[in-house]
Amino acid sequence: MKLLNDIKESYNELVYKVSWPTQKQLISSAVLVLIASIIISLFIWLVDTGFNSLMNWVYSL
Repeated sequence: MKLLNDIKESYNELVYKVSWPTQKQLISSAVLVLIASIIISLFIWLVDTGFNSLMNWVYSL
């Protein structure tokens, strides 16, 4: 009985208490995450390339 009660409470909370984002909000959030991911990956790639060049220079000495 407790399991059924928990399921009913979860359903009621999802239907009546959760505020779902609009499609416009969802798209803008997804675009923001995509842009941030691209910027962070470019930064990591630049740092990795710099360390690679530095280590190649150190090992060539």
